[in-house]
Amino acid sequence: MTDSKYFTTTKKGEIFELKAELNSDKKEKKKEAVKKVIASMTVGKDVSALFPDVVNCMQTDNLELKKLVYLYLMNYAKSQPDMAIMAVNTFVKDCEDPNPLIRALAVRTMGCIRVDKITEYLCEPLRKCLKDEDPYVRKTAAVCVAKLHDINAQLVEDQGFLDTLKDLISDSNPMVVANAVAALSEIAESHPNSNLLDLNPQSINKLLTALNECTEWGQIFILDCLANYTPRDDRESQSICERVTPRLSHANSAVVLSAVKVLMKFMEMLPKDLDYYGTLLKKLAPPLVTLLSAEPELQYVALRNINLIVQKRPEILKHEMKVFFVKYNDPIYVKLEKLDIMIRLASQANIAQVLAELKEYATEVDVDFVRKAVRAIGRCAIKVEQSAERCVSTLLDLIQTKVNYVVQEAIVVIKDIFRKYPNKYESVIATLCENLDSLDEPEARAAMIWIVGEYAERIDNADELLESFLEGFHDESTQVQLQLLTAIVKLFLKKPTETQELVQQVLSLATQDSDNPDLRDRGYIYWRLLSTDPVAAKEVVLAEKPLISEETDLIEPTLLEELICHIGTLASVYHKPPSAFVEGSRGVMHKRLPARTGSGEGTECPDVGNAAGGSAPEAAPSIIPSQGDLLGDLLNLDLAPPTTTGPTPSTSSMQMGGMDLLGGGLDSLLGGDIGGSPAMGAGFGAAPAVMPASLNAPVGGGLGDLFDLGGGVGMPMGAYIPPKTVWLPAMKAKGLEISGTFARRAGVIQMELVLTNKAMSVMTDFAIQFNRNSFGLAPAGPLQVLTPLGPNQTIEVSLPLSTVGPVMKMDPLNNLQVAVKNNIDVFYFSCQYPISMLFVEDGKMERQVFLATWKDIPNDNESQFQIQDCHLNSEAASNKLQGSNIFTIAKRTVEGQDMLYMSIKLSNGIWVLAELKVQAGNPNYTISLKCRAPEVSQCVFQCYEAVLKN
Repeated sequence: MTDSKYFTTTKKGEIFELKAELNSDKKEKKKEAVKKVIASMTVGKDVSALFPDVVNCMQTDNLELKKLVYLYLMNYAKSQPDMAIMAVNTFVKDCEDPNPLIRALAVRTMGCIRVDKITEYLCEPLRKCLKDEDPYVRKTAAVCVAKLHDINAQLVEDQGFLDTLKDLISDSNPMVVANAVAALSEIAESHPNSNLLDLNPQSINKLLTALNECTEWGQIFILDCLANYTPRDDRESQSICERVTPRLSHANSAVVLSAVKVLMKFMEMLPKDLDYYGTLLKKLAPPLVTLLSAEPELQYVALRNINLIVQKRPEILKHEMKVFFVKYNDPIYVKLEKLDIMIRLASQANIAQVLAELKEYATEVDVDFVRKAVRAIGRCAIKVEQSAERCVSTLLDLIQTKVNYVVQEAIVVIKDIFRKYPNKYESVIATLCENLDSLDEPEARAAMIWIVGEYAERIDNADELLESFLEGFHDESTQVQLQLLTAIVKLFLKKPTETQELVQQVLSLATQDSDNPDLRDRGYIYWRLLSTDPVAAKEVVLAEKPLISEETDLIEPTLLEELICHIGTLASVYHKPPSAFVEGSRGVMHKRLPARTGSGEGTECPDVGNAAGGSAPEAAPSIIPSQGDLLGDLLNLDLAPPTTTGPTPSTSSMQMGGMDLLGGGLDSLLGGDIGGSPAMGAGFGAAPAVMPASLNAPVGGGLGDLFDLGGGVGMPMGAYIPPKTVWLPAMKAKGLEISGTFARRAGVIQMELVLTNKAMSVMTDFAIQFNRNSFGLAPAGPLQVLTPLGPNQTIEVSLPLSTVGPVMKMDPLNNLQVAVKNNIDVFYFSCQYPISMLFVEDGKMERQVFLATWKDIPNDNESQFQIQDCHLNSEAASNKLQGSNIFTIAKRTVEGQDMLYMSIKLSNGIWVLAELKVQAGNPNYTISLKCRAPEVSQCVFQCYEAVLKN
């Protein structure tokens, strides 16, 4: 009979019976009783009351019974720590048992009992087992060190176990080496800066020797460890690649992917003209192809990894297109992934084959797959120019099938083809127009409207077509409404005489009858442009469009490099860095591919070398040195007024972030200075009751809301300036009282000082100096106190500051230590400046850059805060913050909650990204801040609080 009988009993009073059986003299009865206890424990019954009786059964030579008792101990030691100490003697004894299996069992169980009281008793047995003569015991003890480190890291370091573990890398047994590597990697992961795995050519050689003889999991541990090593030169890189290559033919797919990861990383260092480089490329293809003959789940993991490899090195699989052709019985998730890789591998050589295949897929029954196949044809046209004509004719054939969703997808991709190849395939527009009535999806309708608006001069009845869409304007989605508005304005600029009524109708619908702010804003801008300067309107609306790029869905290069370093892990399946989905206290190291050394080529990483366009990249933010002696520099104060000062920042005009809706600045379009000049005075009254009869007449209002320069929508309010506080009381400075605040005006930081003489004597010869501080603040000129300060006199002084002074990290970060000297003495004080003084005017990030940066910054660097009792709506909050150079990049509403995405740039180049959640009727806001220097987050939050509440 099997052990299943132990799980079927549900007797009452069982604990009492088990207690009696556990204390029986008969060994068989004891063993049966322990099995029953374990069965009860497994199904969730509480059998902790039997702890002392089960522990008594440990004194046995029977290995099976011992394993069962140890299993019970692991489960209940945490809830019964005092009882668990009773078992320590048996552990110590078992660690010296002649049977290596029992020694290993004892040390394995000790590592699993997570009780602090017991931990210290385990050190001696563990030390012996780490040096045991039997490799099975040593390999078990190696893993135990990692477990013990997780419970009590300090104890492991003090007892010298880490050094012993490092010695095990040189062990003669490959499994011991593999487990030592695994344990050290595990410990190093939770302490990223510890440099535990100090890899050098000698230790790498030992690992490579062990690689050939250990089990498949041992091989994976060693390969993952090798992937973290950076070879000294291309010769060493080639040598490692040669010794890792045989792993590509392993039966275990995890070993294969780990080997691919090592080779992909080390190939970076090989010169491309090397013969071996070409050989290695050829060797990488077969194992990847073999992975695709596994079951669908494994295929999917392989395909996600291949997708990354193809983006980095398409030449590896360029001749293997056929293996990515879809099979009829592939699950949908495999089909879609194969389709993606087919497009990435499409080239002039294989495009005919690919198109024939895609056309076949477009007649399948699976709707999602068919849609993706039609999109794929469009992507091929954009990627391979020579195939564009063939792709367009294939799409036209598909449109003739009259299958609704095929037609709609085809129109969406043809719009992209028109963008890529203007004035080339417009002859197909007539065919597209025939299918106008069948379009019911917003994306397809918007694409068709774009085509009609863009090529209105070639379509005789363009106005009728657009008018047909206009009839149900309010029932359309926002995407369609925006596209329709733009298309009709384009049509008006091309055929002004025939379409004046139509454009008035759409502008009225967009501005007066719509409550969508995006639509209203766009409507008002077009209205204003058309009424003031039709020539400028033409330049803006009918401007030449940039050609769309070949592959818009490529992973950003720095992220791709990181993901290549994580091939074979979850990161490579999610296509996200580990920091995006691994939570907890463990520091996640950002991995990068090594730079190529063997040839004159620079690394492909975009962080190095010049940015696109040839301009040098921005200097990285300087690292803030830690704080030393509090007043070290001030004590060496040169009491003469400073003769050489840092350059005064140039006074740049304030950026009109919210106003600059058209990119080129509205001031140039409106023919006047936007700073409230008379040129703009006319026509900014209340919203129009009726639409102007003619668009050539000046608009009598209608944009009051939008362009009200007294602080309306989109206008930043003034920057927040904290109230003045007393920094140096008179009693501490022989009668000199100093109060002040900080302000940022026109891009220049000002220290606003109020000096009061409460002494009986006259004060002269004022000078000022700052200690080194976190952001390099320094006076940009001497302290201008031009007249002597008599008794009971007060003088206000404004001192411009620069940010080019010496840097030292302060605590708190925004602390500033100041020395002021006059004819009487030198006085010291410290004050705190709001960090918003350092927010620069060019801190508005592009949306795409914001998105990429937000993803790239580790989740550990994210801080969340609550702002209490704030009664502003999201629009007012955004305007108020913009006055202090906190720029809103985007806004979306989710379940009645406004989410504002904001960017801030500090004077030393550090970027801070923010997500502000504002819910109508709730005075408490939630703000999440992300920054590569997370120590600034607290100060930035204080600025948000101060700006929004004042």
